[in-house]
Amino acid sequence: MDGVLVHEGRPVPGADTFIKRLSDSSKRFRVLTNNSIYTRRDLSVRLAAAGLDVPAESIYTSALATAQFLDDQRPGGSAYVIGEAGLTTALHGAGYVLTDLDPDYVVLGETRTYSFTQITRAIRLIEGGARFIATNPDPIGPSTEGSLPACGAVAAMITRATGVQPYFVGKPNPRMMRSALNEIGGHSETTAMIGDRMDTDIVCGMEAGLFTILVLTGVTQRHEVDRFPFRPSLIVDSVADLVDLVEPAGD
Repeated sequence: MDGVLVHEGRPVPGADTFIKRLSDSSKRFRVLTNNSIYTRRDLSVRLAAAGLDVPAESIYTSALATAQFLDDQRPGGSAYVIGEAGLTTALHGAGYVLTDLDPDYVVLGETRTYSFTQITRAIRLIEGGARFIATNPDPIGPSTEGSLPACGAVAAMITRATGVQPYFVGKPNPRMMRSALNEIGGHSETTAMIGDRMDTDIVCGMEAGLFTILVLTGVTQRHEVDRFPFRPSLIVDSVADLVDLVEPAGD
């Protein structure tokens, strides 16, 4: 989503045309984000404010992937959660009980205000045997004032204190991509992944067996691509360059 459809809160030129072409073609798609703060509905409204018509059901977040993972691993379990509505809503939807009393898991997500009290509680619960899960490994996130510490940075602090590494569910874990594929009944052989980061999007898509497309409207720039030991299947300036590649309905 960020860096592909929107950049610093503004729509990428041509993104609206690309989304409309996808919708008109009747092709199934998902907009993925590692951000676990917002629910699907929240993100749909935020995209609409940027002029992009993306239905809530077409959005898939690391919070939803985390809830799906925990439901697969330990159905009806319990978790101590550091995060916001996107994560707590997803976990409630999966039938999880949110508690700080002997939980099965400590689940770390994104929040605008990480609490030292909550982090301390998480450390003690992990020391007591709770399993450590994090929605994504992103170390920093953007804000109007500059970078903010994000899930990966706070996870590193908890790991330093406990010696316990978290299991990261979001990108670049290919599990998130496969979970989104399952939602739309997609197959890796006939699916393309569009992203703006080599170290999360492209490696995640590649490891899930997808055709990968790097757009240059976000984090990774063209001169940086050769630094990585893997390459995208295609590099374009933006999603505007992909509009004509989307076949009309019935083709």
